[in-house]
Amino acid sequence: MNTTTTTTTITAEQPYHHLTPKNHPPPEAPIYSQKTLLRLLNTKCTTSLQHLKQTHALILRTGHFQDHYVSGSLANSYANPDFETLDFSVRVFDQVRNPNVFVWNSLVRGFLDNNQPLNALSFYSTKMVGSRSKPNKYTYPPLLKACAVLGAVEEGVQVHAHVVKYGLSGGRHVRSAGVHMYVSFGRVLDARNVLVGGPEPDAVCWNAMIDGYFKGGNVEEAKRVFENMKEKNIGTWNAMVSGFASCGMIEEAVESFNRMPEKNDLSWSAIIDGYNRGGYYKESLAIFKEMQREKLKPSKFVLSSVLAACANLGALDQGRWIHRYIESESVPQGAILGTSLINMYAQCGLIDLAREFFDNMKQKEVFTWNAMIGGLAVNGRAEDAIQLFFQMQQEKMKPDDITFAAILNACAHGGLVDKGLDFLRSMKEDYGVEPKVEHYGCVVDLLGRVGLLKEAEEVINSMPIEPNAAVWGALLGACGKHGNVELGERVGKILLELEPRNSGRYALLSNIYAKAGRWEDVENLRKLMKERGVKTITGKSAIDVDGTVHEFKMGDGSHPQMQARIKLSIDIAENFLFLNRLKLNTSAIRKFTISIDRQQESL
Repeated sequence: MNTTTTTTTITAEQPYHHLTPKNHPPPEAPIYSQKTLLRLLNTKCTTSLQHLKQTHALILRTGHFQDHYVSGSLANSYANPDFETLDFSVRVFDQVRNPNVFVWNSLVRGFLDNNQPLNALSFYSTKMVGSRSKPNKYTYPPLLKACAVLGAVEEGVQVHAHVVKYGLSGGRHVRSAGVHMYVSFGRVLDARNVLVGGPEPDAVCWNAMIDGYFKGGNVEEAKRVFENMKEKNIGTWNAMVSGFASCGMIEEAVESFNRMPEKNDLSWSAIIDGYNRGGYYKESLAIFKEMQREKLKPSKFVLSSVLAACANLGALDQGRWIHRYIESESVPQGAILGTSLINMYAQCGLIDLAREFFDNMKQKEVFTWNAMIGGLAVNGRAEDAIQLFFQMQQEKMKPDDITFAAILNACAHGGLVDKGLDFLRSMKEDYGVEPKVEHYGCVVDLLGRVGLLKEAEEVINSMPIEPNAAVWGALLGACGKHGNVELGERVGKILLELEPRNSGRYALLSNIYAKAGRWEDVENLRKLMKERGVKTITGKSAIDVDGTVHEFKMGDGSHPQMQARIKLSIDIAENFLFLNRLKLNTSAIRKFTISIDRQQESL
């Protein structure tokens, strides 16, 4: 198979065990049967690296190593991502004489499980294809998934051609993986052809198709497939919950969740993720508490989603409780869960604790480094973020587009203009990462923060891709900050064309007019909002007090302690006025007085 992807070296060093050492007596007679060793590998060895190494020694001592099913299972056990021993898996494979397809499949799957999809493809194309082992129905699902993860369309089509060539396209798992792959490429028609090109599809295949329609924004077709399915399993309902949530249809997602005849861990994870996507973080925590009341044990994926909600709410007490739960229940802290903890502590302002946790992590992926760099950025530690960026490369971790978004954001927060521009330039030249619209948005924000508005506009005008509303919004915010009415008006009009129903854009432009005393333009904007049916989004904030999240919305007096809160704010404001009256100008005093009067009316 021809492939254009590059690969890292996957040939192992000499193993730490010699299978047939010189001047050594033959292995002991096998006192452990194949069945016993396989049972050990599939039970105790799945959770204990010590047991796995002891079983490995036992396999060598009893002469079972060249049994393909034993050695394949051994390679598979070492490929457990929680053990971080994939290199041992490669060593085992290299010592097997004439490995059969089971052994080959163990390593293909191992690369994918350890987040090395490129090595999985390279291993297949450069080694397995030229071997004497004929692939089977278990070979291709991980390879198709690897292509989907990499977005490798050309390679994916070639792998699928091999599936057809070997007559394996009718297998349930192969078809499902093929549908998922084409869906991830946005090629829904090809996915549909895979689905109907064989026996009656099962629920797994239809579930993949539902997922594809949702990802393509074709909600009605997804609903049609769901309604026409004769047999719906938990995966079908989960696909509907996740699909509605991904399309911003949270009410429909909740309705589907409530209608489910039974739920599993993925169901709870899907609805929590759905609430997170919609910004309903308090509701995410409420769902998690409901899960606890039902005595359900959350997986690392559910815990990761709940930690994301804690991070966005600043719910430090609840985030710490989840951390204690993870440790007390011995939940494996792989890269995903560890990254979620880093993000939670960083977003809650405990950046030093986040860094300490990061430094102690054994398994780090690119997204782990990205989270730490991003956390340093939002906490005003730009230089530390840049230092970590270079440390990342020293540890042979290649930065991706998200890494550069984080480092450019760090430069923006730190006012490091020259360094930010250097990073934008070096993305493609030195790292082969094509700048996306969000990277240009970060640079516009960087220049705008320090008042270089003309230069920021020049960056937008020179972009090789079409600037979106976020990029123009960064420039409009900078115009408001620095009082550039002329540019702000021009940018504001562009934004109102791009996002005519975004109330935030009207508010920014209105503030620019108000600061310039252009009250007629302010009134005209209000009339335009009314004509277009644009409603102002109510501002809200949340605070975590003793493990309880209190949420406040502007103009909402329903909180049980609202009156006490208003009275306290009035007392603070009046004391502030009394102590600072001589230092404040007339305009400031008037603003405070109006604020007090309004709050007294509410009280």
